[in-house]
Amino acid sequence: MRPQRTPMNAPGIVVAGLRKRYGRIQALDGMSFTVHTGLVTGFVGPNGAGKSTTMRVIVGLDAVDAGTALVAGKPYRALRRPLSHVGSLLDASAAHPGRSARHHLLWLAHSQGLGTRRVDQVIEQVGLTSAARRKAGGYSLGMRQRLGIAAALLGDPPIVMLDEPFNGMDPEGIIWLRGFLRSLAAQGRAVLVSSHLMGEVQGTADHLVVAGRGKVIADAGVADLIAAASGNRVAVRTTATRAAMTVLAEAGAAVAATARDTVTVSGLPADRVVASLNHAAVPFSEVSAHRATLEEAYLELTRDAAEFRAATPAEGPR
Repeated sequence: MRPQRTPMNAPGIVVAGLRKRYGRIQALDGMSFTVHTGLVTGFVGPNGAGKSTTMRVIVGLDAVDAGTALVAGKPYRALRRPLSHVGSLLDASAAHPGRSARHHLLWLAHSQGLGTRRVDQVIEQVGLTSAARRKAGGYSLGMRQRLGIAAALLGDPPIVMLDEPFNGMDPEGIIWLRGFLRSLAAQGRAVLVSSHLMGEVQGTADHLVVAGRGKVIADAGVADLIAAASGNRVAVRTTATRAAMTVLAEAGAAVAATARDTVTVSGLPADRVVASLNHAAVPFSEVSAHRATLEEAYLELTRDAAEFRAATPAEGPR
């Protein structure tokens, strides 16, 4: 029986105050966020931020010292036939290497009371039809990711949770996965995806949860995070970089040369930048509002949350 879809933008996963310690390491330190239906929520953060631990807690693989993780309003372990409520991919290597992809999916399906027809449907859905009878041990990482996604979809769940699904995907696979995740959300599912690839998250996610040191640093729409990182900066392309910097600094702006022919200006709106340059007869070819990338926004947010940070040449060894 197909699970009833929850209303669009309803809570699918609710994580509240998760705390977990491994010896001296505080893996989760009050992790709290909500994954809503109808949206792709990106889950990002540096190594050691607590992303994988949080996902394991959501599906009942790890216990916590405090806090709750609810799936469709219930703890995962209270769900009957859980694959019909939430599908997850936490480890692309989870399939037995000596078993074919189809047989791997068949035993999962039978454990949940699902039939062979559903197995063939998800195999086709993820593009593995021609390789379904090959042993999983001969699969590339990208193919194993597709197999893991097929397993997550077996129960046609309203909630889908994938940990680093872009890893190992070739360009064609990345394009397919971006569209596929958006289509799942458009069907009214809640989709949670962790990734280190900010370009793929920016092209896929509607909302972003940024984690660091076991807690949430930011919880906002992708567009809002990019807008905040962009600030009120203006980019100026000019062959007279030094003269432009001098004129704009005298007009009260903070100015930095970001390329040989580009100056970035803060604290002065675009129309005043144009007026100041024209008044001083400084040539320029373009004045445009600066638009940050999600990677810039992410690096700014996680500046103090990284578990490891390489020294710059000026700093020397740390």
